[in-house]
Amino acid sequence: MKACIRAAAIAMTAVSTAVALAACGAGAGNDSGGGNAPTIGLLLPSATTDRWEAQDRPLFEKRVKELCGDCTVEHGNAENAVAVQRQQMDSMITKGVDVIVVVAVDARSLGAAVRKADEADIPVIAYDRLAEGPVSGYVSFDGEEVGRLQGQALLKAMGAKVPGGQIVMMNGDPSDPNAAAFKEGALSVLEGKVKIGKAYDTLHWRTETANMNMSGALSALGADNIDGVYAANDGLAAGSISALKANKVNPLPPVTGQDAELGSLRRIVAGDQYMTVYKPFGPQASAGAAMAVAAARGESLDPVATGTVETSTGNAVPAVLLTPVSVTVGNIRDTVVKDRVYTIQQICTPQLEAACRRAGLI
Repeated sequence: MKACIRAAAIAMTAVSTAVALAACGAGAGNDSGGGNAPTIGLLLPSATTDRWEAQDRPLFEKRVKELCGDCTVEHGNAENAVAVQRQQMDSMITKGVDVIVVVAVDARSLGAAVRKADEADIPVIAYDRLAEGPVSGYVSFDGEEVGRLQGQALLKAMGAKVPGGQIVMMNGDPSDPNAAAFKEGALSVLEGKVKIGKAYDTLHWRTETANMNMSGALSALGADNIDGVYAANDGLAAGSISALKANKVNPLPPVTGQDAELGSLRRIVAGDQYMTVYKPFGPQASAGAAMAVAAARGESLDPVATGTVETSTGNAVPAVLLTPVSVTVGNIRDTVVKDRVYTIQQICTPQLEAACRRAGLI
């Protein structure tokens, strides 16, 4: 009957819901219990952040296969386009997948699509970013703790310039609830310790926007008056550092980051970026896969969850909130290398051989 309800909900013709239900027949059963293999939709936001396609997707798909040998995963990437992700959600609903796991490009704009999936009896698992609407579960990291780690690292790197030093804040996308959590956590550490000379929100987390904004901050404040840069993720760090270098800033002020991208680790070894926040992709992908398989089978998500979060609808839903880790040059080997995210060979390019030796990586 579950499949029939979905068919009625997604019918795009003038045929009434009653007729659509009747056409299903009384003996149709749900997708995962009526002989059809469960189908899981996985919708990622972009390819500009390395982790989604290089880490989360393969880890998620591998874990799904381990938990459910006959499950299939249908994948889409919105390339940072809200309209594209809405279309992908509509497509998944029309196909009648058993569950949708989505990293929202824009949490607010996706709310209508989440409601549409709910009406079609398709649970939605919000992955990394808490989409608006009636989601069934959530898998992410403690966003405020991410911000606190970044703020603490920045203060440490600024050293004697605290208190009173001036920083630029390069915050994330204002439509991303995670960005607000990162900012809140960072400010809880930074306020009263440093002066925030300029602060920017970065639509869609675009590297080129961070580059432009940092150039503007340099013009407004002067290179000698920027003692640190809070960059909410590694893409924003890359754009900020590029602008600092283009303006001949030397030495570079300490710059934070997040996501432990390969490029950021190379910048950390080179001394261009001070730190990044590593969010172990394996446990997150594993928890997301476990939630997705349970939902596809019509099972409770509670055994997977470690707690709950309140959604935009005011409901408490099962959630897994994992612990982030601060990474600087001193603990690269004990974090991302130990966890086999990257090898020393990947990080230590020929151009970085001397820096890697100084860091004790080779």
